[in-house]
Amino acid sequence: MCGRYASQLEFEFTFDQRSLLEKMNPLIVDQLVSREPRYNICPTQLAPVIAHGEDGFELKALRWGLVPSWSKDMKSAGRGINARAETVAKLPTFRAAFKSRRALIPATGYFEWQGDPGSKQPYYFYPKDRSLLMFAGLWEAWKDKADPQAEWQKTFTIITNGAGLVSSNVHDREPAILPCSMWEQWLTGTRNQASDLLLSLPEADLAYYAVSKAVSNPKNQGEDLVEPISIE
Repeated sequence: MCGRYASQLEFEFTFDQRSLLEKMNPLIVDQLVSREPRYNICPTQLAPVIAHGEDGFELKALRWGLVPSWSKDMKSAGRGINARAETVAKLPTFRAAFKSRRALIPATGYFEWQGDPGSKQPYYFYPKDRSLLMFAGLWEAWKDKADPQAEWQKTFTIITNGAGLVSSNVHDREPAILPCSMWEQWLTGTRNQASDLLLSLPEADLAYYAVSKAVSNPKNQGEDLVEPISIE
């Protein structure tokens, strides 16, 4: 699964990444490089999400933890942080969003834990070239039907698939990481095209290192959370 991730300012767009984002919407590039850095994005928090809407491609702040439109309340948000690539198109919670509300989740790295409960060691995974990561995601809009004055609440989930050669050293799942050649088709393609993309993802070129256990506490948000530590 992916239960924590980071969105720092210290990254480098590849030429293709910058060119594609500027083609989609130049404002997205400006927003990504001027946003507040985040070192420990946790479930139910707001985070940047790229999606295609009535006004084209946009970057908006959505709440992490997808709540389907038919849900009675927002209590399910904590359970909807991840969707498995193998079943996302079929499960009632995600299938409507998978059909027409797909998203890109920008990140610079993510965390996974290894070890026994109570003493698990966190590790930080990041792209070797320090470029931008884009996780495949979905978004939804929910409103309390019992309250005529209620506002729409927009939420998102991160899709995961089986771990690659590097990430499998720590965990058996990893975020579905999309190369920039797949970004547009993921956002605007048909349901079948999106399913095919998830089945044909190339393995991301990742590296990782151990980080402080302080990242396990959602209250901790400092830059030191993504700094390597020695565990020998």
